[in-house]
Amino acid sequence: MPKHLIVVCDHIHPKGLAILEQDPEVEMINAADEPKEKLIKEILPKADVAITRSSTDVDDFFLTHAVNIKAIVRAGVGVDNVDIEGCSKRGIVVMNIPTANTIAAVELTMAHMLSCVRQFPYAHNNLKIDRVWRRQDWYGTELKGKKLGIIGFGNIGSRVGKRAKAFEMDVVAYDPYIDPSKATNLDIAYTKDFKDILACDIITIHTPKTEETVGMIGRNEIAAMKDGVVLINCARGGLYDEEALLEGLQSKKIAMAGIDVFNKEPAINHPLLDLNNVTVTPHLGANTLESQENIAIQAGENAIAAVKGISYPNALNLPIKENELPDFVRPYLELTQKMGHLCAQIRKKSVIKSIKVVAQGEISEYIESLGTFATVGVLMESLADQVNYVNAEFVADERGIEVVKESKPNDSGFTNKVIVKVTTQDGVIRLGGTVFDGTAQRIIEIDDYLVDVEPKGVMIFFRNTDTPGVIGDVGRIIAQHGVNISDFRLGRDAKKQALAVIKVDGNVTKQLLDELESLDACIRSVAYAVL
Repeated sequence: MPKHLIVVCDHIHPKGLAILEQDPEVEMINAADEPKEKLIKEILPKADVAITRSSTDVDDFFLTHAVNIKAIVRAGVGVDNVDIEGCSKRGIVVMNIPTANTIAAVELTMAHMLSCVRQFPYAHNNLKIDRVWRRQDWYGTELKGKKLGIIGFGNIGSRVGKRAKAFEMDVVAYDPYIDPSKATNLDIAYTKDFKDILACDIITIHTPKTEETVGMIGRNEIAAMKDGVVLINCARGGLYDEEALLEGLQSKKIAMAGIDVFNKEPAINHPLLDLNNVTVTPHLGANTLESQENIAIQAGENAIAAVKGISYPNALNLPIKENELPDFVRPYLELTQKMGHLCAQIRKKSVIKSIKVVAQGEISEYIESLGTFATVGVLMESLADQVNYVNAEFVADERGIEVVKESKPNDSGFTNKVIVKVTTQDGVIRLGGTVFDGTAQRIIEIDDYLVDVEPKGVMIFFRNTDTPGVIGDVGRIIAQHGVNISDFRLGRDAKKQALAVIKVDGNVTKQLLDELESLDACIRSVAYAVL
């Protein structure tokens, strides 16, 4: 019986190679040192599974030659260099290794925290490089008794919290997408008020990089912080507004910052490097021997499981060969995921309790897949690439979120209809959708309002009493902010209330939303979403 062929495209730890070499059913080719053109044109066409890192782009050129590939294992977390959609269309599963570097990232965060409060790098250089013995220049502060604010209390943030407690710090966690008990069970305070974080002595951020989190610490947030605050970022570049961070450090509003990640890397000429109150490292979050060893071992094990068809751990996509799927199904799967994502954005920063998907018509035969796509859509708002089509329902269960899937007789008046209902601690949002002419995705219901909305672009949701002049007031406020309205859809109910879905070209600011919310006709908080 011929062996399964696994090609290692980039360098991984020898222990990962050893796992591949020792499996009697696997043939392994280590092509890490081969020229990329030879690798892709001559070696890859024979492979069943490929293991890659950042040095090999999984692009159209790669995929064109990957004629027998069943799965690709990205030995690491990031998949920026992988064409996931292209892989899905070819039926190729994409997997990553999301948790192998957890402890490395946690410990690096603590190292930066200690380096900042004790100024170790500068004291070290003063003695070792300058050969100056001046103890009086290096008075630091202690972590004990300081208040630590943790933004994002997931896999890494929670472990930072545990270690900070061991240093006898006063810890407060901010994460609107978790149940407060996940923090309080660790004797860590939980807050829904971001001002509580801004009042801390030290702040560290551990969120995914999403539209909501990019630049979430900017000039206004820094201005509201304590004088002499210490900021740490070992998560993702761009979570702190780097210009605002630079200004805060220059003015000494921020006493010290510990930075491992930058918005654009390599950051060898970044102005932060010129300051003497910053500790910096070149994106070392995963750079420990143990982490690299764990990544390689998991990559090898996952590649073997995939090549044998046993399982696809940490799969990031749902491989769909379009020629094996009825033409009408794919648009409904995409629509259902979009509706889930839209629900999460409308109910932003609210703990999710349940997700329910109802299907009517022939599409109901695919209710399991619809449920998966809806769950991914809902959770990706808070978890970004940490949730995927394989782990979605497991992650939901882990967070105490009930996922319900129901097929019902079709009395909708449409050929097919899908409803996504998300219940949060603050209320319920329900969207209904269908597909016209095979490809035209439409949201046709938002709660009790009948609408006709293409799920695409930037949308503002405005609920109001159905009185004269409201549309004019809304248009005037949006125009005053230099934002163009590309579409305006209105739904009305029997209670003389209306819901406007306003599609715009441009940036929707908090000030714009606040002004809309201040209108007398506004019933509840104004929301906006991006699809």
